[in-house]
Amino acid sequence: MRISFRNIFVSATAAVMMLSATSVLSAQNKRKITVAKPDLEEIRTSTLNPQSPYYFPKLMKKYESNDTTMTNEEYRHFYLGYMFQEDFDPYRVSPYASVTDDLRMKATHTKEEIDTIRKYAQLALADNPFDLRQMSFLVHVLKEKRKDMSAKIWEYRLEHLLGAIKSTGTGDSVENAWYVIYPMHEYDMVQLLGYEATDAKFIEPGYDYLTVIPDETNKTKRDKSAEGFYFNIIVPQQQYMLKHPEDEEDEIVTVETQPSVPDYYPDPDEIPAQ
Repeated sequence: MRISFRNIFVSATAAVMMLSATSVLSAQNKRKITVAKPDLEEIRTSTLNPQSPYYFPKLMKKYESNDTTMTNEEYRHFYLGYMFQEDFDPYRVSPYASVTDDLRMKATHTKEEIDTIRKYAQLALADNPFDLRQMSFLVHVLKEKRKDMSAKIWEYRLEHLLGAIKSTGTGDSVENAWYVIYPMHEYDMVQLLGYEATDAKFIEPGYDYLTVIPDETNKTKRDKSAEGFYFNIIVPQQQYMLKHPEDEEDEIVTVETQPSVPDYYPDPDEIPAQ
């Protein structure tokens, strides 16, 4: 039994703000990414073993302290290892994620709008630290507000998490599919490469194929000749069914209610990067 991706495809294609592709590619060129199919069993045991340098809480602590010594392999274990943590749920949607959708559609924002987008993006990221789309939104509004240090911190995180995905394959076949922990990350990757997803197809036993067309507004990729990309989502599906055996309808639950949020939010510019 698999989860329907139709709702995910619709919501993903409705979002128009792009990832900061130019800066991402630039940073990846500075730190070379080695592409290799991940050993998921090794990643699972390492991130669950308190004696391992890749123990997930250790990696989370380095990540949250903005430790710039984190290696590509650490980011790879951090990203993929989250699939094996107790609180991982690939189809849970943060109630904060869509609060400011209408504001984000605007090209420019007032100070009050920037503060609102920033607050809810940070709340969504506190709820799900791997929400790349919220990370991209946050970088955008921090730059708008001239909070340059905060923007660089979040941009650095975004760059290296996308690099972890890119290190898992080439995306040009089932055998070389990119591994993602959330279906939404599929759309983030194709946007990074200068494409727009037009359709999604599931391939047994656990792959997504996104049909794409070149995004003419994105000039970061010169040779836009690909027709689609493959993504491996076998483990996220397995983890979902392990944690939700009662789910017989194969439907994604949408959170309708909007929780109350605190008015105060600490300023990340007060925390220097390490």
